Amino acid sequence: MNSGAKRFLLAAILVATVVSYFSEQFNRYYLGVAIDVGINIILAVSLNLINGHTGQFSLGHAGFMAVGAYTAAKISIVFSDKIPAQLTPVLFLAALLAGGLLAALAGLAVGVPTLRLRGDYLAIVTLGFGEIIRVILENMDSVGGASGLKDIPHLTTFFWAWSFAAITVFVVTSIVNSTYGRGFIAVHDDEIAASSIGVNPVRYKVTAFVFGAFFAGIAGGLYAHHKQFLSPTGFDFLKSIDIVMMVILGGMGRTAGVIVAAILLTLLPEFLRGFAEYRMILYALLIILLMILRPQGLFSFRRKEIKN
Repeated sequence: MNSGAKRFLLAAILVATVVSYFSEQFNRYYLGVAIDVGINIILAVSLNLINGHTGQFSLGHAGFMAVGAYTAAKISIVFSDKIPAQLTPVLFLAALLAGGLLAALAGLAVGVPTLRLRGDYLAIVTLGFGEIIRVILENMDSVGGASGLKDIPHLTTFFWAWSFAAITVFVVTSIVNSTYGRGFIAVHDDEIAASSIGVNPVRYKVTAFVFGAFFAGIAGGLYAHHKQFLSPTGFDFLKSIDIVMMVILGGMGRTAGVIVAAILLTLLPEFLRGFAEYRMILYALLIILLMILRPQGLFSFRRKEIKN
């Protein structure tokens, strides 16, 4: 692993720790938005591994997020009153990891039978998966059903959100830049050519889905313990579209661009709150203009050619 990437990870966690330590002095609204930004960075970077680096088109990322959110929230609700307060961070971390692992299993369950598909067909299958998850949650009384899951402990802080954002960026970047990760790029560029040199496209697609789903589940757990209420309607098709737009706007396969796009698309609706009833119309128009003027993504630039 690149020593520069390790230094970035340590520096990011250190900054998150310092900011979180002084968080009581910050405006609660701005702090909440900053946590939202961290969660959205996790979602966008994890989806970029699937859609950007591996060249698939998933529309079910909100489904993986929902699995992680409900799993982590339910674990916290059940066990929060049964352990000492000093162990609450340990319980929270365990709940997040459990949510991530269950989401990864969901990604595996979707990936193995469907990733021989590509393009529009894969998009339809992943969209159907996301809707299946939402309908199941709406009919599960153990997690609140259609009325939602309430009384979730408020455990997500700036430290947790931004530390996991840094870890997600570090892991995804390390995977893609590794020798093994070259397989993702090969599958993205040309599956047939990749197969001809011994790369198994299905294996790489499944791996991308599992890793992407795991971090989406982590983001879901952070979201649940930040908002303290979950509703199945919060993980519908439009939520997946929001995440896809961050990836497209930032530039497919460009991690830095996707991070900037996630920040921009999280802050933009907040800046438009002053326009009240016109906020979402203006938001949609700005997105349309950006897609017309810069369809390849705001931060997508041609890679420099390597000269011999």
